[in-house]
Amino acid sequence: MRRAETSVTGARGTGTSILVGVATLLCVATLLPLAALIVSAFAGSTDAVAHYASTVLPQYILNTVTLVIIVAVLATTAGVSSAWLVTMCRFPGREIFSWALVLPLSMPAYVSAYAYTYLLSHPGPVQTGLRNVTGWGPHEYWFPDIRSLGGAAFVISMVLFPYVYLMARTAFLQQSASAFESARIMGRSPWRAFIGVAVPLARPAIVAGVALVVMETLADYGAVSFFGVQTFTTAIYRTWFSLGDRTAAVQLALVLVSLVLLVVALERVGRRGKRFSEAGRPFRGLHLSGWRAGLAVLACTLPVALGFLVPVLTLVGLGVSLDVSWLDARTTGLIANTVTLATVGAIATVSVAVVIAYARRLSGGRMTQALGQLASFGYAVPGAVIAVGLLIPFGAFDRWLHHLMMATFGFGTGLLLTGTIAAVVFAYVVRFLAVSLNGVEAGMARISPSLDSASRTLGAGQGRTFLRIHAPLLSGGLLTAFLITFVDIMKELPATLILRPFNFDTLAIRANRLASDERLAEAAVPSLMIIAVGLIPVVLLSRQIARTNRRRGEVSAADASAIEVIASGEAKPDEVAPSVPA
Repeated sequence: MRRAETSVTGARGTGTSILVGVATLLCVATLLPLAALIVSAFAGSTDAVAHYASTVLPQYILNTVTLVIIVAVLATTAGVSSAWLVTMCRFPGREIFSWALVLPLSMPAYVSAYAYTYLLSHPGPVQTGLRNVTGWGPHEYWFPDIRSLGGAAFVISMVLFPYVYLMARTAFLQQSASAFESARIMGRSPWRAFIGVAVPLARPAIVAGVALVVMETLADYGAVSFFGVQTFTTAIYRTWFSLGDRTAAVQLALVLVSLVLLVVALERVGRRGKRFSEAGRPFRGLHLSGWRAGLAVLACTLPVALGFLVPVLTLVGLGVSLDVSWLDARTTGLIANTVTLATVGAIATVSVAVVIAYARRLSGGRMTQALGQLASFGYAVPGAVIAVGLLIPFGAFDRWLHHLMMATFGFGTGLLLTGTIAAVVFAYVVRFLAVSLNGVEAGMARISPSLDSASRTLGAGQGRTFLRIHAPLLSGGLLTAFLITFVDIMKELPATLILRPFNFDTLAIRANRLASDERLAEAAVPSLMIIAVGLIPVVLLSRQIARTNRRRGEVSAADASAIEVIASGEAKPDEVAPSVPA
C-alpha cells in the first residue's frame, strides 16, 4: 500500500527553519526525564540496588512479568474474540456491542479496583450473600482473594482490552472477503478459518494493541498499589518517598524503562514491513442463530459487564448509601483543581503537538521525521518514572538558583519548579504528547499538500497558511486530541501524586487517599466523576463506530484516525489503509 503523502516539499525558508528548530528543542525537552535518570543512576552508588537484587528485586521482576503476561493474555482473548464477533458475525445486539465494548476505556484501573474490592471482599455483598444462602461460617469455604496479583491482572485486563478490540476490529473490517471465503471453500471450519486466516492477517494490528496494553500495565500504580502487589512502579514510589533512597529509586526506574523499551522494540519487530490488510470486497458476515447466537451475546456481554457495568453500578450503590450531597464545597474544589489542571495540561500538550506536527509536514528531512519517534517515547514510560526523572533536574535547578540568590542578594528563592503546577504540566506533556501528536497528524494527513502549494503561490507565509487553511480544517482533530488528552490527564495518578504542589488535591488523588484508608463508599463519588468525564471521548469514538456500521464494514480515513487516536501510542494513522466511502 502506498504511504500517505503528508510532507510539503519545497517549503524551505527562515520561518520553516525556526519552526523545525523549536520543534527539535521541544522533542529534546521530552527526553529530559530519561537523561536525568541515566546520569543520576550511573553517578550514584549501586550498593542499594545490589542489596535489592539479592533480596526483593527478583520478586519485583517476577510479579511485574507475571502481571504483564496474564493481562496480555486476558486482554488479547477478550479483545480479539469480541472484535471478530461484532465484525464478521451477525447476531442480536451486534451493533450495540460494537460501541459498548469501548466503554471500559473510560474506567481507570484503580477505580475498578476500588469497586471490585468492595464487591468481592469478605464483608462485601457477594460473600455476605453467599454465607446467608448457604449458612457457611467465615472459615468454612474458599473464595478467591481479589486483592492479589491475579485480582490485579483481572481488573487491569478488563479495562485495557478495548485497545486490542479497537485495533483488531480495524484490521478485521479491512480484510477482503476473498481470503476467508477461500479458506471456507478449502473445507476449513469458521473457527479454523478465523485462526488460520483472519488472525494472521490482523497480527500487526493485534500486536500494536497488545503492546499498548503491556505498556499501560507496566505504568499502572493505582490498582497494584491498592491491591498490595509489589511491582516496579510501587517499588519506585516506596523507595523514594518511604525509604528516602533517591539513588536506588532512580536505578529501579531505569530498569523499568529498559523493560518498556524492550516491549517497544519487540512490537516494532513484530510489525516491521507489515501493514494492516487493504480493504477489498467487504465480508457479508456469518449469520448466527440459536445457541451460537446466545454464546456470541454472552462473549460480548461479559467484557462490557466486567469492565464497565459492574464497577459503575457498584460505585453508584456506594455513593447513594452515603446519603450526603455529592457536590459539597470540598468536592467542588476538587473538581475545579482537576478541570483546571487537565485543561492547562491538555492545551500545553496539544500546542506542542501542533508545533511538532507542522514542522514534520513542512520538512521531509530525516531529522524532522525522527521527531515524532522522540516525542512518542514518553507515552511508553510510566508516570512515576517521568515524575522521578523530572524531580532530579528541577530539584538541582532550584537548589542552584537558591544558593546563587543567597550569595548575591542575601535571600533565597525556594522551590520555583519542584512541587509546582509547572512541573506537573511538564510531566503531562512528556507523558501524553504521543496521544495529541497522533491526533494532530491524523488530521494533517487528510489535508492535501496542494493546498499549501496554492497558498504559497498566492504569497501567504507559513504562519498565515496555518491560520487560514490548516487551523479550520484541523479543528475537529484538535478537539478530539484535546478531549482525549484531557481525560488521560484526569485519570493520571502517579505523576500527579509525586509532583503536585503541597495541599493540592485532584479527584484521582482524593479517591486514592480515601480508598487507601478503606473508605470505599466516600471514594465512590470522586471515582464516578472521573468516569463521567472519561465517557466524553468514548462517546465520540462510539459515534465513529456507529457510522462505520452504517457503511457496511467500510472504514473511512476519519474513522481509522479516531480509532488510532483513542488507541494511540505506537500505531501511526498512515499504517491503516483508508477506504473510500461509497
